[in-house]
Amino acid sequence: MTNLPKPPSMDGLKKRIRQHRQQQSDGGFVREHYCLTREEARAKAREWFESYPKAAYWTEVESWRVLSGDRIEFTMRRLSSAD
Repeated sequence: MTNLPKPPSMDGLKKRIRQHRQQQSDGGFVREHYCLTREEARAKAREWFESYPKAAYWTEVESWRVLSGDRIEFTMRRLSSAD
């Protein structure tokens, strides 16, 4: 049996595909992904809404979930066209 080299990790390719898809279909939105404690997550969301008012930027918490240790994983989204 021949020892074949281990195939390269697909993580880099998956990341590039995900970034490309976001650029193609983001509709002009800027997204930032965070994983913070509950209090830090609240503060970060407030910071976004204060810096980018919802009326002008359509700022929103796009998705979120609770992880173990009371950590919150979430994605903030806003329009970039108003920059």
